[in-house]
Amino acid sequence: MIDTALGWWGVPLALLAGAIRASTPFIFVSLGELLTEKSGRINLGQEGILVLGAMSGYGMAYLTGSPWLGVLVAGSAGALLGSVHAAVCSLPRVNDIAVGIAIMLFGTGLAFYLGKPFVQPQAPHLPALPLGWWSSLPQVQAALQVNVLFVLGALLTPVLAWGLTHTRWGLIVRTVGDSADAALALGYNVGRVRWAATALGGFFAGIGGSFLSLYYPGSWNEGLSSGQGLMAVALVIFARWEPAACFWAALLFGGAGALGPALQSVGLTQGYYLFNAAPYVLTLLLLVLTSTTQQQLAGAPGELSVTK
Repeated sequence: MIDTALGWWGVPLALLAGAIRASTPFIFVSLGELLTEKSGRINLGQEGILVLGAMSGYGMAYLTGSPWLGVLVAGSAGALLGSVHAAVCSLPRVNDIAVGIAIMLFGTGLAFYLGKPFVQPQAPHLPALPLGWWSSLPQVQAALQVNVLFVLGALLTPVLAWGLTHTRWGLIVRTVGDSADAALALGYNVGRVRWAATALGGFFAGIGGSFLSLYYPGSWNEGLSSGQGLMAVALVIFARWEPAACFWAALLFGGAGALGPALQSVGLTQGYYLFNAAPYVLTLLLLVLTSTTQQQLAGAPGELSVTK
């Protein structure tokens, strides 16, 4: 929390800190969903994957004392749910959007059921990098405590962008996503490619969930996600299926989520709950503004259900 001693200068500092902190789950879930959609499949179950990743990561960290093992287990749980989504969607006459909703409900319910023993216990947290070491102000030092997962997400973004555009693997994924018939003609196994992309996308989303429970807010409870998995799907559409744009959009969403606490830190409490709704309002506003006749689904893979 930014001290009121900083005055209104504390607001941009709090927004920066909040953007870095709150954007991390958005980064991983949106990159995972982007990879899934690049293969021609939509996974609306990312919310359930995020919540299950948060619970499984927290539980493993508590049981073993290793938060990094918790991150790995969270990603594995996400990959498992992603694989279930891929397997069901490979069946004839199955709608991937409907399956995604089912996965969201299943993952969330399973996390709530299995996570009851971990509501009270305290698990070890992930480490942070003290990027505010240069300042003598404790407020600045606290604001610039950057979690390692944010750094990994920032590094993953250009790697994924490069992989999708400069590697044979990326070409195969994009071919499958744009035209399944063309991919089959080239000898690619469409189902296998989509399974791999959806499972890896679920792995990323599970890691995003582990951030919520192992760093910020840093505990496990049933109200942990607040719809971030669903907002990340909208974020991918806003970013026009570009990894770099997903990263910057995640920072924008994170900053919107930090607006309420930043204003509260300088004593502005009137309308606090309204400011806390900023990420949801931003989601609707951006989708409306970018859904013009010229921009509608620009850059979307041709095999996505929303384009048919």
